[in-house]
Amino acid sequence: MTTAPTPVPTTPAATSPGGGAGASATATTTSPTSTAPTPRRRPLARLGGASWLATVPLLLFFLIGFGLPTVAIVIGAFTTSSDAEAGAGQFTFDNLTASVQGGYLTAMLSSLKLSALTALLATALGLPLAQAVVTSRRGWLRQAVLTASGVLANFGGLPLAFAFVATLGNAGEITKLLHLTDHGWSLYSFTGLTVVYLYFLVPLMVLTITPALDGLRIQWREAAQNNRATTVQYWLHVALPILAPSLLGGFVLLFGSAFAAYATAAAMTGATVPLVSRSIADALSGNVLVGQGNLALALSLNMIIVAVLVMAVYLPLQRRSARWLS
Repeated sequence: MTTAPTPVPTTPAATSPGGGAGASATATTTSPTSTAPTPRRRPLARLGGASWLATVPLLLFFLIGFGLPTVAIVIGAFTTSSDAEAGAGQFTFDNLTASVQGGYLTAMLSSLKLSALTALLATALGLPLAQAVVTSRRGWLRQAVLTASGVLANFGGLPLAFAFVATLGNAGEITKLLHLTDHGWSLYSFTGLTVVYLYFLVPLMVLTITPALDGLRIQWREAAQNNRATTVQYWLHVALPILAPSLLGGFVLLFGSAFAAYATAAAMTGATVPLVSRSIADALSGNVLVGQGNLALALSLNMIIVAVLVMAVYLPLQRRSARWLS
């Protein structure tokens, strides 16, 4: 006859105050829910208010430095000037109508043409220069070029105009040395102004496109070579399609920089090359018509509209480029 196995008593061991086997048995039979609760972390949403406060100074600066002037420009563009004969502050569309007619329209088209041409040339010249820097094995060369590009991209205004007048002006050193005047060269023309703008736009393009070139993975080039693709085919079918958003974004950024430039063109060409920035200065100073001070605000509003369109194109391209090259 078989007997049933005797159950092992566990209660005494579990209540044993001396530890030992009883303590281990208690540990093995303890439920996970009996452990001490861990302190909860504060959700990030509760900290959002404190972190948002850090942006208040920046928002106030943006509101005072950009928001209020923009509102003043919009109001002034739709009202008569304070020195107008019909009275000041009256609602009118005459300012906007005049800003897109006659010489003002010519100045706007000339500014758009100059900005588009110089941005296109700077994009075409800056891409191979940046590629040569990125692929160079000499680290000092990369640092030197990028440092120089950062300096030259911010070099403009009267110093830049003086430098070019002294070198490529009618009595400039290079002009006299190469007899450029005999070949029809003139710094104070549309062509001369294009050359001057390239001086700071090409370095700006190098700074803009270099991070995108760094994002091109070497595996993509190796894969193209393994499939017997030439260098031209790699650039046409792999590199350029990936870099297209960055290139277009850089072009738009250069366009905006050239479109807003004023001091260099004003110091070099004056009224020789009609530009909208120069037309605004003339309208503010009363060199064209008396009682048309708010016409300058209408011209400024046109420039703001162009700048908003430029940013509306640039920001999506920048996000798309970052997604590809991240």
